[in-house]
Amino acid sequence: MILKNVIPILEYDDSSAEVIAPDHDCEGLKLPEKCLFAFLGDVVHTYAESSRAEVVLELITVSQTIKIYVLHEDNEDICLVQSPIGAAAAAQVLDTLVTCGVKKVIAVGSCGVLADLPENAFIVPTKALRAEGTSYHYLPASRYIELDDDPIVVMERCFGKIGIPFVTCVTWTTDGFFRETADMVKYRLVEGCAVVEMECAALAACCRKRGAQFGQFLFTADSLANVHEYDARGFGTESHEKALLLGLDVLRNY
Repeated sequence: MILKNVIPILEYDDSSAEVIAPDHDCEGLKLPEKCLFAFLGDVVHTYAESSRAEVVLELITVSQTIKIYVLHEDNEDICLVQSPIGAAAAAQVLDTLVTCGVKKVIAVGSCGVLADLPENAFIVPTKALRAEGTSYHYLPASRYIELDDDPIVVMERCFGKIGIPFVTCVTWTTDGFFRETADMVKYRLVEGCAVVEMECAALAACCRKRGAQFGQFLFTADSLANVHEYDARGFGTESHEKALLLGLDVLRNY
C-alpha cells in the first residue's frame, strides 16, 4: 500500500516490488557479514593495499568507481568500503552491500559540532534526526530513528577497553551542507542534537529495512557552535587513521 500525502517525501510504498534490485550489478556475490563503512578518504585505500585486501567488486557510477574490499584476517573476513558523501549516494552503496550478505555494519566518519566540543573527539550517536530525504524511502516517516543497541554496546566496550573517551549523543542528519542556517543550528541544539552529518539516519534506515544491524561512531571536525563565526578547524583529518583502526577493532569484537 502506498501512503499518499500532499508532500511527496512522506509517500512510502512498503508492498510493491522494486524495479531495480540493489544487487542487479553483482548477483551471486557473497560478502562477509561484517563491514566497515568508512568516510575517511585515501586512508582506506592505503590500508587496504598495505593489508593486501581483495577487491571483490567495483561499483561503477557515472562520477566514480567504488572499490569493495575484503580483508582476509586470521579468524574472519571483513568488508571495507570507502563510501561517497551524502545520504543518497551512501545508502545506494550500502544497500548493495547488505543485499549481498553484509549483516553487521559499523560506519565511521567526521561530523560538525553544534555544541562546544573539541576537535577530534569521538562521538557515538544513539539516534538520528531524519532531516535528509533518503531514509523516507526506506522507512515510514518519523522525526528520529533510534540506532541499534547491540553495536552501541560493542563500541562503548571497545572504546573503554583502550581508554578512548567518548560521548553519546543525538545527531542531526541533513542533506543541505550550506543550509545549516544560524537559527536552524540553534533550534537543533535546543532539541538535543549535539552534532551534524549527512548520512547516519539514511544508513540506519537502509539497514533496518534490509534486516542488518547498524552502528556508527563519529569524530568531531568543523564547528558551528558559534553561529556568527564558522570554524573549519582541521576538519578532523588527524583522526582518520585512528578511526579506521578503531572501527576494525569494533568489528572484530562485534
